[in-house]
Amino acid sequence: MEHAPEPGGELRVTPLDAVHRSLGAKMGPFAGWLMPIEYEGALAEHRAVRERVGLFDLTHLGKVEVTGPGAVGMLQRVVTNDLSKAAVGEALYNLVLNEGGGVIEDLIVYRLESERYFVVPNAANAQRVLQILEETPSEGRLHLVYHQDWCFLAVQGPSSVKVTRALFSEATDLAFMQCREVQYHRRPVILTRSGYTGEIGFELFTYQDVAVDLWNDLLEEAEGSGGGPCGLAARDVLRLEMGYPLYGQDLFESVTALEAGLSWAVSFDKGDFRGRDALLRQREQGLPSRLRGLVMKDRRRIPRAHYPVMRGDDIIGEVTSGTFSPLRQTGIGLAYVWPGEVAKVGQHVEVDVRGRRGKAEVVKPPFVDRSPR
Repeated sequence: MEHAPEPGGELRVTPLDAVHRSLGAKMGPFAGWLMPIEYEGALAEHRAVRERVGLFDLTHLGKVEVTGPGAVGMLQRVVTNDLSKAAVGEALYNLVLNEGGGVIEDLIVYRLESERYFVVPNAANAQRVLQILEETPSEGRLHLVYHQDWCFLAVQGPSSVKVTRALFSEATDLAFMQCREVQYHRRPVILTRSGYTGEIGFELFTYQDVAVDLWNDLLEEAEGSGGGPCGLAARDVLRLEMGYPLYGQDLFESVTALEAGLSWAVSFDKGDFRGRDALLRQREQGLPSRLRGLVMKDRRRIPRAHYPVMRGDDIIGEVTSGTFSPLRQTGIGLAYVWPGEVAKVGQHVEVDVRGRRGKAEVVKPPFVDRSPR
């Protein structure tokens, strides 16, 4: 999540680009970056993460440090969750909204010290989030650092504790959504118990000059546990099985945090923040749409983005993300239905899959029995 290229500009590459190619990675563009899409194959990599462990390069994500007496006050006005609930060494999932309550971004905020926070936005929105942070008034001294020279690796899966602990003994003591600053080759590493796969996992942020060594050391440990490198294709299936929304597909500015089903990440009682008044109005008036989970009853019909959701002759919604779930052995998807209560959990709808309808049950994600805790 560094500076995205200008339209027509060259794709950015991670410091591990040559390593990925040596491992036979299929590379592809993603949010202004050239990223590994798959190595052995998305299905095999999905299985490795669900059963053993996988290693991801996520350097395209943003890395913004906010420090100073004014840090928490400024951040509280920008994000939806209540950062006063996060002790030092803890993290909170957050949203950044526009004044209409629409989702500009979803991100995690880590509290590293009493006046030091670490913000990790998505690749496509890193510059916009940074601009919002810069433009939001603060009541105390504030310092923003955009770490363009950092890499971001993720170790995910049941064996991730064993793999990460081999390099960082501190991994043993971290609970879900906790973080700690550790050392690797005399360089600082932000080590967090977090991830976007639904499995136990860790995410690591450090300077790119040790990225290759850190990747190689983690990969050696992962391979010793029957795992290996994983690309963004497997990550997309993993996150969708958990019902985790992806910005740009399931989250965008035209839908609010409430419509996206993310009210649990909104603290109305913490004071003012961007979009609060709009969300309060919508909460009173009712939701025009609602993000729902769909499980296909006909495994031959796989939902994909933009497929219509039907009830009888009426279009009542649209799929935003869809795939075949290797664990469920059927198609799953996220879809906005309108009005918000037209399709409730337990009811059935149909998805128009290229002109053929497939029956689907409306469910509450996750689609699989997994937990990152």
